Amino acid sequence: MKHLAALNKYFVKYKWRFLLGLICTTVSIIFSVFQPIMVRQIFDLLAQNIDNYRLISDTGIKGVFRSDFTKVLAFYGVTILLFALLSGFFLYLQRQSLIVMSRYIEYDLKNEIYQHYQVLDLNFFKMHRTGDLMSRITEDVSRVRMYVGPAIMYATRTVFMVVIVVYLMIDVNPLLTLYTLSPLPFLALTIYYVNHIIHRKSERIQAQLSNLTSIAQESYSGIRVIKSYVQEEASIRHFEQESESYKDSSVSLAKTDALFQPAMALMIGLSVVLTIFIGGIQVIHGNITVGNLAEFVIYVNMLMFPFFSIGMVASMIQRAAASQQRINEFLQIKPDIHNAPDATAVTLKGQIDFKNVSFTYPHTGIQAIQGFNLTVKPGEKVAVIGRTGSGKSTLAQLLIRMYDPQEGTVLMDNTDIRHIKLESLRSQISYVPQDVFLFSDTVTNNIRFGTPEANIETVKTAARQASIERDIEGFSEGFETMIGERGVTLSGGQKQRISIARGLIKNPNLLVFDDCLSAVDARTEKEIIGNLYAYLRDKTAIIITHRIFALFDFDKIIVLDDGKIVETGTHEDLLSLNGYYADLYARQQSGEEENIIE
Repeated sequence: MKHLAALNKYFVKYKWRFLLGLICTTVSIIFSVFQPIMVRQIFDLLAQNIDNYRLISDTGIKGVFRSDFTKVLAFYGVTILLFALLSGFFLYLQRQSLIVMSRYIEYDLKNEIYQHYQVLDLNFFKMHRTGDLMSRITEDVSRVRMYVGPAIMYATRTVFMVVIVVYLMIDVNPLLTLYTLSPLPFLALTIYYVNHIIHRKSERIQAQLSNLTSIAQESYSGIRVIKSYVQEEASIRHFEQESESYKDSSVSLAKTDALFQPAMALMIGLSVVLTIFIGGIQVIHGNITVGNLAEFVIYVNMLMFPFFSIGMVASMIQRAAASQQRINEFLQIKPDIHNAPDATAVTLKGQIDFKNVSFTYPHTGIQAIQGFNLTVKPGEKVAVIGRTGSGKSTLAQLLIRMYDPQEGTVLMDNTDIRHIKLESLRSQISYVPQDVFLFSDTVTNNIRFGTPEANIETVKTAARQASIERDIEGFSEGFETMIGERGVTLSGGQKQRISIARGLIKNPNLLVFDDCLSAVDARTEKEIIGNLYAYLRDKTAIIITHRIFALFDFDKIIVLDDGKIVETGTHEDLLSLNGYYADLYARQQSGEEENIIE
């Protein structure tokens, strides 16, 4: 239960619903237990009046006696029916309180997990698969809901029912109660043993389900690669193998669950037999009445569902504990990237300083940047060029604080970015990543993703600057055309240009373009560069690229190799060095550029 203790805050939040559910449970049970009391009185009344009826069977008051007795039985019958209706009504209110409460908790828990996902840093998502994240917010939360709803409801009803019924049974005859309840310790041992098995199997099943979800998600996302390499059959076999493993584990758990009902049916059956046998002897000796015996049999049957529900509740709790443990593992993870206590919101002007920055990716151990120093003044345009793995994209990640350097500092306007609020920092930087991601939404909503308040004219202006407006107008529904998942309906160049438009529409003082023109043709590239040159006139821009834009007048060009600056200067300065940059330019001009860089 230590894992489920994390849910106590929700019980406190919905304490009035919870208390109302407990009150309705108690009232419902009280009306239920009145029924066997009424049955006892009926049986005792019958037993007392049978002999009297025989004595007056030949007299004139026989009809009157029968009429009065019938009215009494009718009264008891109507009373029992009324108690049953009242019990059912409060049972309905109980479900409305506790089950509805569980839905509210499910809603809150899903939101809590999703919000936590949003604040976790990039390294977390590189270490965990999407399918596993999805499984924890869907399947695991659903199992937890079964604990805070049905399990709590059945458990409280079971506890109240057992306490009240056993008290009434002891009040009638303690010895008969002892015999009736004697099989229950064996039932408790059975439940304890089976619960241990269920908990272990539930943990394994949830892990297998996460793996299965991840495989399916990766297959859907990479369906074009699977088809192009004709790996449909291999993908199906892999999924079938994992699905078979999940099925075997689920069947094994179902078989374990199946032990509960036969075990409890056996114990309840023994209780009924003992009640009738021992109770019959007690009736013969005059210790209890026939009505008491009938009352006891009804009590035993009333205890049947509570004891049946013990197994069901125990199973729900064990599964919920296994799922909540998995949820807690994520909720207890603290993001490495967070606002410092003294972080403030600032207005950025575009001054950037990298001071002796070194960074190693924690999930691979690869050192991407070492001893890096760079100063960019407001309004400057800087190009970053280098081979694959030279650390170009890492600079962009550090600048928008997806990661923090292990050594050195990154300053914005002479302020350490760790002392600037994340929201303030990122909202003032337009970052166009190398790995374009478009949402399954309209073209308009994808372009204004970071600025939802932008009107359609602003969207069209950004599209025009990114040289994508003509393409969009050629779509079936223009700017309201729905883009497939991850932009699957668009070409690589169209996706990149929409991503550029998304960055331009923010109109910030600082822009970072990470190799965002790799999929466009030379003519479109020249057009976009021309548009950017005018757009960036008074803005600070860092353009990471594998091509040399000779027509773009950069204030500074830096060449990276192994995370260090090996060449720096203007276009003419670097050509005069006859180094890497000059060699790249010559290859590009001759059309013989090789794939030695990004």
